[in-house]
Amino acid sequence: MRAAFLVVCQVIVFVFLTRVISGPAAAANDVSTFTLENGMEIVVIEDHRAPVVVHMVWYKAGAADEKPGVSGVAHFLEHLLFKATENMEAGELSATVAENGGSDNAFTTQDATAYFQRVSSDRLELMMRMEADRMRNLKLTEQDIATERNVILEERNMRVENNPGALFSEQRRAAQYLNHPYGIPVIGWKHEAERLSRGDALEFYRRYYAPNNAILIVAGDVDPAEVFAMARRYYGPLRPTAGLSPRSRPQEPLQLSERRLRFRDPRVAQPYVARSYLAPERDPGNQKEAAALVLLAQILGGNPTTSFLARKLQFETKTAIFAGAFYDGTSLDDTTFSLMVVLSEGISHQEGEQALDEAIASFLQEGVDPQDLERVKIQLRAAYIYESDNVQSLARRYGMALTAGLTIDDIRQWPGILQQTSEEDIMAAARRLFDRRRAVTGWLMRSETTEAIR
Repeated sequence: MRAAFLVVCQVIVFVFLTRVISGPAAAANDVSTFTLENGMEIVVIEDHRAPVVVHMVWYKAGAADEKPGVSGVAHFLEHLLFKATENMEAGELSATVAENGGSDNAFTTQDATAYFQRVSSDRLELMMRMEADRMRNLKLTEQDIATERNVILEERNMRVENNPGALFSEQRRAAQYLNHPYGIPVIGWKHEAERLSRGDALEFYRRYYAPNNAILIVAGDVDPAEVFAMARRYYGPLRPTAGLSPRSRPQEPLQLSERRLRFRDPRVAQPYVARSYLAPERDPGNQKEAAALVLLAQILGGNPTTSFLARKLQFETKTAIFAGAFYDGTSLDDTTFSLMVVLSEGISHQEGEQALDEAIASFLQEGVDPQDLERVKIQLRAAYIYESDNVQSLARRYGMALTAGLTIDDIRQWPGILQQTSEEDIMAAARRLFDRRRAVTGWLMRSETTEAIR
């Protein structure tokens, strides 16, 4: 009865989404591209339903592009870019955005740093002029450095040092990546962030904050020809960085045995078991393996009540109060596929890990339930449609993919590749992935003493 009901619901949702995606509100967005003479890439995504535009500059430089010894400098510089330039006072850009009824922010990842403003369409030129100014004309004082260094250290204290789960995650990631800089946290190791200098920030800025290392994405109610003309006017005169070579990072050696860690802290509220595997990312022209892993993560642990691990561990064995699987393939280099089991009261870490192993073995034997796969595909399609309804999400989708080395065609083809992925594709990817010799397994434990054991 339950199965029949689910099938009926899936059919209804499928018909609804088919109608939605074919209607004008979800029509395919027109994407235009252009490259300036100085090497800056321009991407325009048209969406004329509201007089709003998102102006976003992405630099192909993130935490994984830092030199050894200055971890956190990419994120540090993100903060510093809101200081004064040759033509603006400190904080002037954000104040101008707010005065014009808009919003702005920035963020740093392992592969990129992005700055964006969401404003009325008729304010685009103003945003472009101000953003172009801080690409090459930043002015930093020693007071700026001292102030923002204290800010990022306090941010680290709040988000990491005072959070045993975040500290545990840092340790696991460092164990995962022995040679690749993805093992270094974006916010930086504390002892290195404490020593970041004006020279460190300016060296990173002068090398990477250049038009030939940037992608401008403009999404919203705009005309591509007008955007290109503005980009030529404001970004066109900026000088490129000479000799900037394509990104090439140290890669991981073959992992020959499982890595394990136990992290104890008296502040742990909820103990859990976490395991991660090195996994392939979305590669240009070859996204099939990543698509299979996206669907595998959703089927295994994408839903807190209907996913495979939830059914096995939360409802059948009652080993866990939560079980999840996580994978994001949008990265420049190999990423991770992760599993988590939050333990039920009275269940030991050993029992939880054993239950996880048994559940994975059961999945590999049983295979993918066709109804589960159809449900997950419908959910992913719905999420893609809803995301496409927001110009800021659209700009972020393209920026994340392009700075990770993907192409416009890869981005366009991705939803179709997900829908075309079969049960056999998913199981083949799962068998390649789930090898305990290639795993990092960690236990987050509540310390029995009053001091954390780290």
